Amino acid sequence: QVQLVESGGGLVQAGGSLRILCAASGPTFSTYVMGWFRQAPGKEREFVAAIRWSGSSTYYATSVEARFTISRDSAKNTVYLQMGSLKPEYTAVYYCAANTRPSRGLPVVAGDYDTWGQGTLFTVST
Repeated sequence: QVQLVESGGGLVQAGGSLRILCAASGPTFSTYVMGWFRQAPGKEREFVAAIRWSGSSTYYATSVEARFTISRDSAKNTVYLQMGSLKPEYTAVYYCAANTRPSRGLPVVAGDYDTWGQGTLFTVST
């Protein structure tokens, strides 16, 4: 029932910043967990960040080095990922995901999310 569409990807110079968006349609509940993942060429899909739709809690992968911020706007049904101090190794396709089922914590495994967007390519150049 939930559909996700990512946007905001593109080409950014190293050291810059960028915000990507995930627009959600369909029913939204306060118990949802929203997540961002990324997948670089030849690599496994990697967890980036997660947030409860209520905004009560967030969790970040160690690899982002506290330079990313996940947030959401309930009125717009949109989840954001603000990325700063960008590095070339951040280049990847970024995916928005949702876990619509009850969860005690914030999942970091891709298989724990049941709905996925198409992805948006984000490239950091040197």
